[in-house]
Amino acid sequence: MSEFKLTTEGIRYIALFESLTGGVVRDCVVDDGNDRIIFVIKKGDMGAAIGRKGSNINRVKKSTGKQIEIVEHSDDAKEFLENLFQPAAIKNVMVVNKNNKRLAYVEVANKDKGIAIGKDGRNILKAKMLAQRHHGIDDIIIQ
Repeated sequence: MSEFKLTTEGIRYIALFESLTGGVVRDCVVDDGNDRIIFVIKKGDMGAAIGRKGSNINRVKKSTGKQIEIVEHSDDAKEFLENLFQPAAIKNVMVVNKNNKRLAYVEVANKDKGIAIGKDGRNILKAKMLAQRHHGIDDIIIQ
């Protein structure tokens, strides 16, 4: 697992998120450019973090005034990449080492390529950033 640093702001958001949802946060990225906060939560905590009918996540959204995105962590790079692209249908994930770089090839169902990339590329940017932070993956290629 790669090492990463949390900002003071990120640590404050983690404390807020955990107190409002009961979910355990492993990482927090404040993305001011897209007006969102991305939380990477402990595997198995997704239900607690979202809450019944989204009640917990909506409380966090109200408290921060920003969009909230949640990704479930996994120590397995392939599983983590699949989690990053939810709700897009992922057919296959392959992680390879090529020219001293770690690359991930993610095969997405044709109908879900737009979801995987996201508006203005924001989903693929999130995936690349978190894959680098957590698994040392240098680039993601969507197929």
